[in-house]
Parts: sequence; structure tokens; C-alpha cells
Amino acid sequence: MSFDADTPTADPLIELDHLPPGLLACDATALGGLLDGPTLIHLAGQREPALFVSVLMHGNETVGWEAVRRLLPAFDVGGGDRRLPRSLALFIGNPRAAAAGVRHLPEQPDFNRVWPGSELPPTPAHGVMQRVTARMAERGLFASVDLHNNTGTNPHYACVNVIDNRYLHLATLFARTVVFFTRPRGVQSQAMAALCPAITVECGKVHDQLGIDHALELVDACLHLAEIPDTPVPMHDIDLFHTVAQMKVPAHIDFAFPPAAAPLTLSPTLEHLNFRELPAGTAFATCTLAQPPLDVRDEWGRDVTRRYFTCEDGELRLKLPVMPSMLTCNAEVIRQDCLGYLLERYDKHVPPRPD
Repeated sequence: MSFDADTPTADPLIELDHLPPGLLACDATALGGLLDGPTLIHLAGQREPALFVSVLMHGNETVGWEAVRRLLPAFDVGGGDRRLPRSLALFIGNPRAAAAGVRHLPEQPDFNRVWPGSELPPTPAHGVMQRVTARMAERGLFASVDLHNNTGTNPHYACVNVIDNRYLHLATLFARTVVFFTRPRGVQSQAMAALCPAITVECGKVHDQLGIDHALELVDACLHLAEIPDTPVPMHDIDLFHTVAQMKVPAHIDFAFPPAAAPLTLSPTLEHLNFRELPAGTAFATCTLAQPPLDVRDEWGRDVTRRYFTCEDGELRLKLPVMPSMLTCNAEVIRQDCLGYLLERYDKHVPPRPD
């Protein structure tokens, strides 16, 4: 369902052709003092088309903004003496949520679920993201990078929504671990994948300096690229996984972490299962219920809970060998988003080198 971005109820999209004075001196919590809402900043560089970089799609995931504000002062657009090597379209997604230090404000939807293709009921935020996508389609793009943090313990990895050599090359510029997914819908990388090679990158936990450095290196490398090769990615340079299911805790299910107890008591070491290939029978939690108290959906939205989980001897256990990702012990994130995802190896789908 579409939403008219020009209706008066839509949140305003701010467009600029320069960095406002003092912007790069602001940390994420201070951006709300200079920016009234989602802001698209067009910065001219030596090469066209532009690199699209989005930051703060979730207000409490600050890695992208920290990387960008440390990178740009080296270039003329940020007061430095070097010419920006490629034009940059910088999208600062949710400065109001960043000011509050939260994923999104109570009255807002998740800003990384409302891009074109979203399955959520239309909101003013949908209109903003439609307008951003339309503007980028008009001008053309070189590539798109969406920068995120994790709440759980995960390695740095990249995500793609299209199995294509260019997209995979862009992803492996960040990490050899690459995840292909088609759900959730309405994310930035899916919208931009229709326009150019697009990736989402997960840069570890908030305030991790290694994550900020890694994000900065990626954006800097992308700005200096002359082209993204269409040649096959060597198999030894990539570990490709496919997201087969998303795990949620239904709203009516009470859950807790020790020492508290609930019908579903999750392991306090749950995060350490991320990106580990787990055998069938692995326990995720203790459980007092007869049926698995999760809602597990595959990429077509089908309920596959009983395919992957069972309750036995008071434990929630895996029925099949899988690899989880983005498992978190943050109860707020579990309620707002999900418990995590289930992955399978997908290396056989990497486009092969011609004989």
C-alpha cells in the first residue's frame, strides 16, 4: 500500500546541499538541536553518481553517525583540504529518536521497516522514505550503505537482499561474513537494491570503537572506488548465509532472564550462540509450557515454529541444526523487534566463476 509523501500529514524531509555549521561537532544526542527531522544532505564530489549512506535509522545505533562525523572533516565538504572523491548523499534518519537515545519514539514506527515494500500500515514516515527513494532514483546512485549497530554479541557482518556479484563484492569489502535476507520487508537496503548495489552492515555494539573504525573504513573505501566489479567473488573470500526465519516472543507470553522466572526464561548467555552452527537439541531457554512459546516465521511469513523448536523436559530446544544471529538479551529490543534470526549456509548460491 502506498502513501502520498506530499500530503500535509507527512513528516517533513529536510534537504540540504551542505553540512550545517557545527553539525559534525554534535554527537547523536545533540543532532536534534540542529535537525528537525529526517535529513538528506547532498555533498558534491569529484565523481558521480553519488554514494548513498544512511545513519541513525535507529536512533540508538550511533555507529554510522560517529563514523561519518569523523571521516568528513578530512574533506572539503567538512572543512578539510581534500576534495571529496565521490559525491555523497548522506541520510540522517531519525535525529529525534537519537536525541532521546532510543530506537524510535513511542509515536513513531521503526524507521527501517517503512521503506518502499513495507508491509506495515502506512504512516507519515512511509511517505518520507518514499520521497528519499524517489529523489535517489532521479539522480542515480553508485552504491548504498546502511550503517547499524547490534544489541547482541555478533561479529561484524554485511547483509544483501540480492544475490548479485556487485552486491556481494560491496558486502565483502566490509566482511567475509555475508547474510542474504528477504524479510523483514521495508528496510532501506531492499529499497535501494532496486537502484544500485546496496548493503546493510552490522558493526557490533554501540560505542565499540572497533565498530566505528570499521564503518569509517568502509565508507572511505566506497568513496574512493571507481567501480564495483561484476566478476564472481572467490569462494575463499566469502561465507554466505541465508536468513530462513525470524523469531519473536508473542505479546501474550511472559519472558524473563535469571534470576527472575517466567513461563519462558531465556538463557543469560543467549547472545553467545550467535553465528555458531548449533546441533539439534540445543537448549535456548527453560519453559513451563507444552508448546514452544515463540512465533517463528519463514521468509514467506509462514509459521514454522514447530519445525525448528520443541519443548522437552522443561527446556525450549532446537529440532534442527541451525545458526542463529542477532540473538539479544535486551528485553526492550525483543519486544520492539524480535528475539533473533535463524540462518543456513548459502555458499552454493554464490555465482560461480565461468569455466
